[in-house]
Amino acid sequence: MLLTTVLCLAGAVMPDDAETWMPDAAVDSADVAWMITATIFVLMMTPGLSFFYGGMVGKKNVISTILQSFIAMGVVSVVWVVVGFSLSFGSDIGGVIGNPFDFFMFKGVGAKTDAALAPTIPLALFALFQMKFAIITPSLITGSFAERVKFSAYLVFMILFCLFIYCPLAHCTWHPEGLFRQWGVVDFAGGIVVHASSGVAALAGALFLGRRVQREHSDAPANIPYVVLGAAMLWLGWFGFNAGSSLHADAVAVKAFLNTNTACATAMLTWLFFDALMGRKASAMGAAVGAVVGLVAITPSAGYVSVGQSFFIAFLTALICNCACHWSDNSRRLDDALDVFPTHGTGGIVGTVLTGVFISEGLLSGTWEGFIVFLMHLLALGLVVGYTFVMSMLLYWVVNKMIPMRVSAHSELVGLDVSQHGESYNFADAEDPDDQGEMDY
Repeated sequence: MLLTTVLCLAGAVMPDDAETWMPDAAVDSADVAWMITATIFVLMMTPGLSFFYGGMVGKKNVISTILQSFIAMGVVSVVWVVVGFSLSFGSDIGGVIGNPFDFFMFKGVGAKTDAALAPTIPLALFALFQMKFAIITPSLITGSFAERVKFSAYLVFMILFCLFIYCPLAHCTWHPEGLFRQWGVVDFAGGIVVHASSGVAALAGALFLGRRVQREHSDAPANIPYVVLGAAMLWLGWFGFNAGSSLHADAVAVKAFLNTNTACATAMLTWLFFDALMGRKASAMGAAVGAVVGLVAITPSAGYVSVGQSFFIAFLTALICNCACHWSDNSRRLDDALDVFPTHGTGGIVGTVLTGVFISEGLLSGTWEGFIVFLMHLLALGLVVGYTFVMSMLLYWVVNKMIPMRVSAHSELVGLDVSQHGESYNFADAEDPDDQGEMDY
């Protein structure tokens, strides 16, 4: 509250520069219209994720799980305006981070274009589009430690994750002078920056917090229709996520749109058919998860590969992620509650590897240069996985020293809806809201 107050008071005496919002002749109206639409679509993905995750947990943790995603729209938006955008897209420092003072408090971020970052749309619109990616990334992590994380500790971790993991990875991958970009590594819409990073951080979180008190006796999913609704919102929003990453209303955006829909549909069917071959029933949960895996898989290559290749990428990734999910479910050590690493982490990693294979300058080009580009993708992935895992573990440890990250056993049994928020999911016959547990704020 103190920090928010200081920021707001400081903002009151920080007027716009006179030229910040002056019209720019380089702005393309069609690109602006499309990018505003795409930005709205990407923001809608976070409420979609709220329903997707919220329906999967037990009835005592629906509200807390939904809020953990929803609150990111507030926290990360503020962090991004203050310093996140500057760290990600400010002038390059060593290929790994941006100058935090370039766009501090969105200084100079307005109607003017930027030839290197967004040549046909206002820099403010580019910053808003990128903000939505920063919002959903920590939201994805929450599924791994669902039903046992303390809300206040999660808020602190989310801020630190954005500053020390997301922003450096975004700079390395998407800034014109970023380290991975200079190596020839391509990530069209976030296979590395969003999905691999969130999946690996989720794996670290599941290991750090440990298993749920009653994992084997956890409640059944509270609301599977919520899961399907969330997946549908993600499917729709992902068109902005992938097609919007073209940054233009052009053929590349249409190609990304086509590949995104094709991969999503293919992975959903593959997941269900593979389940049937393994003797499992075709489930709504499986269809929803399979669809999301297809979206994750095509994200790093959506604007680069052919529609035929999008079929293969989705097919192979769905098979690998399906096996990973069932391995995770049977693991005696790992308790990744909503299979974040087996779906988002594994999907992002496999999708990035296949990007290095299928892009025109990649492995299938049959040239030595293509082999080098493929190796650079593998090297970048290795660095991302290693850095994210180690840094996440460090951040969990630091936050845990400040605020215990895990709620008490009693609060976990009561449920986070009641113990953390004093609310209950009444439509699912939740515990009596008068039973406040220990109220672990």
